[in-house]
Amino acid sequence: MSSEARATTVSTSSAAATGSTVSTISTVSTVSIVIPCREEARYIGQCLDSIVASDFPKDRLEVFVVDGMSQDGTREVVAGYSRAHPFIRLLDNPRRITPVAFNTGIAASTGDLVMIMSAHATYAPDAISKCVRYSQEYSADNVGGIWQVEPRGDSLLDRAVVAALSHPFGVGGASYRTRRGGAPCWVDTAAYGCYRRSVFDRIGLFNEALVRSQDMELNQRLKAAGGRTLLAPDVVVRYFARSDFLSFVKHNFRNGLWAVLPFLHSKVMPVAWRHLAPGAFVAALAATGALSLLWPLWPPAFAALAAFALVAGSYLIASLAASAHVALERRDARFLAVMPLAFAGLHLPYGLGSLWGLVNVALAVTAARRRGRAACGQRAAGA
Repeated sequence: MSSEARATTVSTSSAAATGSTVSTISTVSTVSIVIPCREEARYIGQCLDSIVASDFPKDRLEVFVVDGMSQDGTREVVAGYSRAHPFIRLLDNPRRITPVAFNTGIAASTGDLVMIMSAHATYAPDAISKCVRYSQEYSADNVGGIWQVEPRGDSLLDRAVVAALSHPFGVGGASYRTRRGGAPCWVDTAAYGCYRRSVFDRIGLFNEALVRSQDMELNQRLKAAGGRTLLAPDVVVRYFARSDFLSFVKHNFRNGLWAVLPFLHSKVMPVAWRHLAPGAFVAALAATGALSLLWPLWPPAFAALAAFALVAGSYLIASLAASAHVALERRDARFLAVMPLAFAGLHLPYGLGSLWGLVNVALAVTAARRRGRAACGQRAAGA
């Protein structure tokens, strides 16, 4: 179990002692919202509508949609909102990677708090004001809410994919995905957080070498520097996930790859241990499965066969139990048939991506050592 799963509940009495909601919000001059965006014409309007409908004062709000040169009409949609609502601005991200979008928005912002949002999500009317309040009341460096994950399609498999992304068996200790209700609690990470500006002065901006996992790596740096991240279960984000199965599988492979590649570009442990579990699982399956093929030609391989059966059987039992839980929760027996596929489509590609990432890390380290030896040789020859 990760430390995120063992989230520490915060006493509400200690927070209440710091002052009222009105007074805490009034101490914040401006909230800056940064939205990385690329090819989001289908969802960006809904996202901006939810911000416009927010109960936070608009004269203390600035919104930066940082677009990766979209060609699907996204820029025209945002330009329309910008004309109607001057606090919304469109910025360019010609490099088209997420951490650059984050940093571009942060550099343009002036707010005491910087709130990262997703272009394919909508936010409850009180989400911004609650993040501001909790940031002040709990002296949190980062405040995040919970995801209410929604499918982009309406098939049974689309809904199974979303269920896998919201179930503890699917995503482990990711509290922002699995928790429902309860008191605010301290966690390791919270997606799309609301950060104090001072955080970026202390630990730096998002790591632009990371195409993915840059938010986790930033939060790990924040934790290493003594910062604290608060999960507020009453801050609700309605997140529209990729739910067609092929896109889901490809996305999970890339996520697995970028659970490992950040080790090349970060000085801290860039992800939580739970992000490495699928890679370990797939490695165990592959190793024991390969060795078991030698049985009965090589009698000791029977132990590998037994280990393979134990690992695969344990996963299957856990998957069926989790599938039954989803089916009961949703009162639809059909989920018993599709949830094992959804869980496998989450864990196996992620694990394979992690193993491919491990290969890439090993190759990069080997190449760096060779370059180092060659440079030493050249300096010695020059001497």
